[in-house]
Amino acid sequence: MTKDERFVIFASSLGTVFEWYDFYLYGSLAAIIGAQFFSAYPPATRDIFALLAFAAGFLVRPFGAIVFGRIGDIVGRKYTFLVTILIMGVSTFVVGLLPNAATIGIAAPIILIILRLLQGLALGGEYGGAATYVAEHSPHGKRGYYTSFIQTTATLGLFLSLLVILFTRTMLGEAAFADWGWRIPFLLSVVLLGVSVVIRLKLNESPVFQKMKDEGKGSKAPLTESFAKWSNAKIVLLALFGGVMGQGVVWYTGQFYALFFLQSILKVDGYTANLLIAWSLLLGTGFFIVFGALSDKIGRKPIILAGCLIAALTFFPIFKMITGNANPALEKAINTIKVEVVADPAGCGDLFNPVGTRVFTAPCDTARAYLSQQSVKYSTAYGAAGSGVKVVVNGKDVPYTAAASNPQVLAAVQAAGYPKAGDAQIVKMSNPFDIFRPQVAAIIGLLFVLVLFVTMVYGPIAAMLVELFPTKIRYTSMSLPYHIGNGWFGGLLPATSFAIVASTGDIYAGLWYPIIFASITAVVGFLFLPETKDVDITK
Repeated sequence: MTKDERFVIFASSLGTVFEWYDFYLYGSLAAIIGAQFFSAYPPATRDIFALLAFAAGFLVRPFGAIVFGRIGDIVGRKYTFLVTILIMGVSTFVVGLLPNAATIGIAAPIILIILRLLQGLALGGEYGGAATYVAEHSPHGKRGYYTSFIQTTATLGLFLSLLVILFTRTMLGEAAFADWGWRIPFLLSVVLLGVSVVIRLKLNESPVFQKMKDEGKGSKAPLTESFAKWSNAKIVLLALFGGVMGQGVVWYTGQFYALFFLQSILKVDGYTANLLIAWSLLLGTGFFIVFGALSDKIGRKPIILAGCLIAALTFFPIFKMITGNANPALEKAINTIKVEVVADPAGCGDLFNPVGTRVFTAPCDTARAYLSQQSVKYSTAYGAAGSGVKVVVNGKDVPYTAAASNPQVLAAVQAAGYPKAGDAQIVKMSNPFDIFRPQVAAIIGLLFVLVLFVTMVYGPIAAMLVELFPTKIRYTSMSLPYHIGNGWFGGLLPATSFAIVASTGDIYAGLWYPIIFASITAVVGFLFLPETKDVDITK
């Protein structure tokens, strides 16, 4: 690797790390942000709104891909991702200054969501530009290796956000951090923005793009050529359903859903949960480069599809083992305690509520929603027509009132064996290096396996996407399937999976979401996706 090539990778990757840092700060602080900006709603609804505001940034990423992809294919790679990083950095800084709902009311969440949308648009243009730029500087036979450094940036950005959050939490204490200290990581982004812009200004345009432009062979209508012509549009669809869709759900399960699962379902405190994820990322990040380089030898397709398939087959046992180690009392309770909601079936509705806007009033629905919030596994048994609602714990009837708080029900399930908040058996780390206790080490090991799946599906994906499309429409064509697969299928995963858990009463049911989509990708990719490692990308 030459000095110039190292600088290209360093400059592109560093800026992208900072951009992912900005984007994922919100995800790492979703619970606190929910309390700050959606405080007018009950806790369960507040959490879903916070996740949906997180998802809003993902929803607009494909539109950012279209807008900035077109600019990148007409104007150039370098200037386009200078613009995207400026939008991202300024939006993140403003979040740190934004007054909460208690101060300015409904304007607070509205402005927050607008800022998340701007972040999503910027990220929609950033990744395709950085991946294309690095690939077009890479020698033939090394594209998987070179672009794998870009693939580390999302995880490194998340890791950096977790480190800054943990350091700030430790210095200020939980109370001050939840009150105002959460703003500090957002405000620090302005420093990272300045560094990124200065470094990227030193870059030259991609030689492949510059040569094409000098020869007058560029596209004047990259959107039309990318999506209106079936010869290219079918490759876009294959890239989405045979590659990026599965990669997206495996990625967000291994990094984000795992974090939310630890905190919201297993009741692990935020400090410990973030440390556990941070250690797994630290141990696993190097494998992005391992699998990227390996894809130069054996191909992109077998590694990506194997990652999707193995993940789909093992998510259930891995998450069950995480539960058993992180909250053993909860695992035992789920397996041994029988909880039923008995009610007239006419009074029991569907609890699926991914957007958090439904208000449940029927006693059968409020009872099941309450049990789900407490991570209690329940089943629904139908009573006689016109009968009331009762909760049965191990065969004993428990009085139930259709209220937000049900101390009798909570006391009954806890007496039967469900753990109380702060139970001594729930994993807890006292400091960042408290990793050698068997309980902590086992959880980090399991989370590391999830990250390993992420590195398999994500390490080679940039090289594959770059190689699927011609230079003149590469930025546009590769960006859209990437951001639909990751922004929509991946970004909506946490809120949708938690809604599935709430509606079924099974803490593992949300895993069906990534399992189904990863399996579809494994099949479609195996049957239809071409291998690309030997493609000449200069054409």
